[in-house]
Amino acid sequence: MEKIVSLSKRRGFIYQGSEIYGGLAGVYDFGPRGVELLKNIKHSWWKANVYDKENYYGLDSGMFKHPRTWEASGHVSGFSDPLAECKNCNTRIRVDKELAKIGVTADEKMSETAINDLFDTHRDKIKCPSCGKKDFSRSRAFNLLVKSNLGDFTSEGTEPVYLPGEACQGIYLDYKNIVDSMNPKIPFGVAQIGKAFRNEISPRNFLFRTREFEQADTQYFIKPNENKEAYERIKKERWQWYLSLGINEKKLRFKQHENLVFYAKDAWDIEYEFPGGFDEVEGIHDRTDYDLTQHQKFSGVDLRYTDPETVEKYVPWILETSMGMGRVFLAVLCDAYHEDQMDGETRVVLRLAPHLAPVKVAVSPLLKNKPELVAKAREVYALLKKEVPQIMWDDNGNIGKRYRRQDEIGTPFCVVIDFDTLGEKPELKDTITIRHRDTGEQERLPISELTNFVKTAII
Repeated sequence: MEKIVSLSKRRGFIYQGSEIYGGLAGVYDFGPRGVELLKNIKHSWWKANVYDKENYYGLDSGMFKHPRTWEASGHVSGFSDPLAECKNCNTRIRVDKELAKIGVTADEKMSETAINDLFDTHRDKIKCPSCGKKDFSRSRAFNLLVKSNLGDFTSEGTEPVYLPGEACQGIYLDYKNIVDSMNPKIPFGVAQIGKAFRNEISPRNFLFRTREFEQADTQYFIKPNENKEAYERIKKERWQWYLSLGINEKKLRFKQHENLVFYAKDAWDIEYEFPGGFDEVEGIHDRTDYDLTQHQKFSGVDLRYTDPETVEKYVPWILETSMGMGRVFLAVLCDAYHEDQMDGETRVVLRLAPHLAPVKVAVSPLLKNKPELVAKAREVYALLKKEVPQIMWDDNGNIGKRYRRQDEIGTPFCVVIDFDTLGEKPELKDTITIRHRDTGEQERLPISELTNFVKTAII
């Protein structure tokens, strides 16, 4: 993980948030390369969950929501982590995570009494990560919602307003609007990529657990009790999507939840084997009619669906997929990171799937002090950029250093304009050298065929 963090900063993927002020724990910025990779992952997800499906609709709901949203959803009363505090230095720990480190099964969904029973039994094995002492307070529930101010809600005695603890609530709030305006027939789905905020006790493992992140959610609305077949189909679809990202299938696994959250009838996670072991990247949940029933109760608005053929009224059940964009981004980076031997030296290479690579092609003149080479390379660069926007001009250093830099960025192809391009060998005039990232192999290609070659390779 240290190598991933180092490469991420060195090559402009991820920066520590507010670094010039010493940083802010659990907050990260996506740099120029990172934001392009993230955009490509989002596009792949949106294509798989909206464009490639029938009867699925996109949504982008506002972050601020009426405070009663979070009461109805259960987040005000039930969205918490078990926290204990070191009595010597006041460092806070996630009790369930510290228990897991010593091989004791625990999670945040256990009752406060149950988690304290386990903590009391094993507290002699848990050290404070800051001072090393073993003297902790009892575990207590720490609510993860982030409070904020909004207009009149800053006035004393009014309801607090929260930043979203999960992005999907916007889909439930707009469910009726979508039914009324789009006239979908059940079953139908709604997809959204949105921000979420959690007041994490101990952000850790780089992008894996942060205080600000994006969630990509789909909510599939179905008839009551018609969940099993659709649920299994959705699980298979989501598994295949990770394979489409180029992720090694041996590093993925399904894990069923033993302790279900309050809204779930069934829940499975897709886990990826990060450097520290397997952990969740996406949850697939059978939420039954919990969410719409709660919002119907708290809002007083009828959220039942009326079947256009039978005129039957019912509150739909919901099958949810929810993934953390930062976690998937990190899984993609970890899976793509390789060190191998090339030309007698060790190189670092990101073997990103071409359609995800933040830079698809790097264009270079063989020598940057030869005006005729630079002019021709600029011509090729302009030609490519019309059709492939994620390309890069690179004339910094010798050609070997450029290759190594592009390998670390994950660029699938490097295009070099040399003297043969200019006609030093007449039979090679108007051809370029194209180098393949994964193998280091090079081939000559006519400039007239270059754009089509690249576009075909990065689909």
